[in-house]
Amino acid sequence: MPVFQLDNRLIFPDPRHARSDGLLAVGGDLCAARLLLAYSMGIFPWYNEAPILWWSPPQRCVLEPERLIISRKLAQTARNRFTVTVDRCFGEVIHACAVTPRKRTTDSGEPGTWIGADMERAYTGLFERGYAHSVECWRDGQLAGGLYGILLGRCFCGESMFHRASDASKVALVHLAAFLQKSGGGLIDCQISNPHLASLGAHDISRGDYLRRLRALGVIPGVVQRPVPLCTA
Repeated sequence: MPVFQLDNRLIFPDPRHARSDGLLAVGGDLCAARLLLAYSMGIFPWYNEAPILWWSPPQRCVLEPERLIISRKLAQTARNRFTVTVDRCFGEVIHACAVTPRKRTTDSGEPGTWIGADMERAYTGLFERGYAHSVECWRDGQLAGGLYGILLGRCFCGESMFHRASDASKVALVHLAAFLQKSGGGLIDCQISNPHLASLGAHDISRGDYLRRLRALGVIPGVVQRPVPLCTA
């Protein structure tokens, strides 16, 4: 399959035209409208240096909130060790994720993403518009870990997480799953599988199944999306 070259038009090719490794398109920009269109079509940016690379892998790692595996130790940690907040310091969370070394690679050996300043600006812009959210874990008044992603419909598209204290990012995930269940269930898109995610209950589904689930969760392809708050009630 060819890799599509994007221009200034807000369009993406059908995700089914992605290469076998998931690479679909190259170029474009990280404006809010393009990012919203991409995520609503099951596409995400992932690159180290320009140009921007856009992916829709044939196998998508997902986690149903109700299927999150919570060990007895993790449950106790989630209850007692950290204070958890939502959207209190998105900028600090994404920057902490950016400076955390990554080892993630694609099946073809592509290096993992480094969250550069352009990515930080773009996702902070989505946060300011109500599309991106963060979950923070605090201990003794200090940020100990967290995660961030984009919430469209009832699908949370997870982008990255970090920890400065043991289990802090896992606790953030536990609370994210609980928040989603309170709002009627949904799905956590983990993008690319790894043993750590699998140990927590994440699993792969086909691209086609993922796109069908997006639609069932109220995500319709388009540059206009409705901001959804991350429920904490």
